[in-house]
Amino acid sequence: MSFSFFKPSRPKTPQELARAIKDSLMALDTITVAEVKALDKALEEVEKNFVTMRLMLSGDGEAEPNVEQVLQLTIEICKEDVIALFIHKLPILGWEARKDLVHCWSILLRQKIDSIYCCLQYMENHLELLDFLVVCYDNKEIALNCGNMLRECIKLPSLAKYILESPSFELFFKYVELPNFDVASDAFSTFKDLLTKHSTAVSEFLTAHYDEFFEQYEKLLTSANYVTRRQSLKLLSEFLLEAPNSHIMKRYIVEVRHLKIMMMLLKDSSKNIQISAFHIFKVFVANPNKPRETKSYLGKKP
Repeated sequence: MSFSFFKPSRPKTPQELARAIKDSLMALDTITVAEVKALDKALEEVEKNFVTMRLMLSGDGEAEPNVEQVLQLTIEICKEDVIALFIHKLPILGWEARKDLVHCWSILLRQKIDSIYCCLQYMENHLELLDFLVVCYDNKEIALNCGNMLRECIKLPSLAKYILESPSFELFFKYVELPNFDVASDAFSTFKDLLTKHSTAVSEFLTAHYDEFFEQYEKLLTSANYVTRRQSLKLLSEFLLEAPNSHIMKRYIVEVRHLKIMMMLLKDSSKNIQISAFHIFKVFVANPNKPRETKSYLGKKP
């Protein structure tokens, strides 16, 4: 007969887990970097709670998650303002904790309780959190984690629309050319999603901010960076030739400055860029209502 002096710990309820996560994240406020051991211990507690959260939300590989517990945890996380802590504490979390948080984030955003997406509603009431995630591209340690979380948010029309119209959107023109290739590539993936996931919101945004947007976009098309030129040219053809953006395209192809850029890209040393530029150039040529300036420029000898 075997005896155990320790009883196995009782699994936390969703309410207890949400409170434990909140307490462990808030405890990080009271820890200074000088107190290295105390900080390490506090971060370990956060990691332990995040592992428990991940198991409750997605199961352990053998048993499926309990649907009622998942919904209850989602409710409690919103009620306790844990989402704001998730985002604001990202810069000081460890690698494992950030990885678990990103995994849980996509699950939480999808939870629907009585016809309401609880976490979506929370984010709509705290839109400044989206700006915080965008600005985090400046921190290469957490940039990729924030990028993943942002792209999950961008799947939701109201959140994508907010980012498009926020002053923080302009930062993407800088982020896509950051010297760190991984961060720049991730920023471009987010930038692309913003301009392609929700055609109606994009059309409204481009209509309202046409001049400012294309002034910035022109810098990407003429960038000294080959990857930036190629990606931005390909993306331009994707959103410009979308049916809801037909009025934007008609406006774009009557401006000779855009034609000049396409003709310059036709001479690029990269065949890929030449081909992509040609697809857009054809639209300028096929336009039956070409302005006189465009006709004159097309008629010039190279």
